Amino acid sequence: MDELDLVVFDLAGTTGEDRGQVADAFTDALAALGVTVTPDQLQGVRGRSKRQAVLELVPDGPDRVQRAEAAYLSFVERLAQRYRIDGVRAAPGAEQVFQWFKQKGARVALNTGFDRRITELLLNALGWADQAADAVVCGDDVKRGRPAPYLIFRAMEATGTNDVHRVASVGDTTLDLHAGYNAGVRWNVGVLSGAHNRSLLTQAPHSHLLADVTQLPSLWPNA
Repeated sequence: MDELDLVVFDLAGTTGEDRGQVADAFTDALAALGVTVTPDQLQGVRGRSKRQAVLELVPDGPDRVQRAEAAYLSFVERLAQRYRIDGVRAAPGAEQVFQWFKQKGARVALNTGFDRRITELLLNALGWADQAADAVVCGDDVKRGRPAPYLIFRAMEATGTNDVHRVASVGDTTLDLHAGYNAGVRWNVGVLSGAHNRSLLTQAPHSHLLADVTQLPSLWPNA
């Protein structure tokens, strides 16, 4: 543990349960504009900045940017409504894992492709708004989301972490793993608790694949 300064966790599907609300709100928002999203397309954008993902899926045309922004705002409203109705639950054991790392002297950050509004809604519902993490980085905090490494770099900046080789990144999508690889983190960990299964995660660069975040401490058996 002397070699670990920061653990950067994804939010939905990794430390927060994803019960299909994100995918449903996303596809419904695009369908309302007459854009059909295939399962393969949906899988391909899981983990990406939601604003970027919507723009990518809206067909070319003179009003593409405006239509994409309308679809994105619709997605935000639909997802917020689903979270209010369905509630939000932490992934089993996530809070205990946060505390374990903090007790060992590592900092904890959350990063997500959600904008700040959705992120704050989630954190408040989970009771994580104040002390769960040392930093929270959202999709609208950086110019480019995953697979670019900037969410991780911003988390490092916010926590005063200097060395990327002393950072672990944890997520449930291939884009999480590509972002970790592009950032050059030492521990680039995929978990099978969310959007992508083992066959998909295996194809992305990674150092470890685990069932869920509760298995993370096993990577430091002598801590």
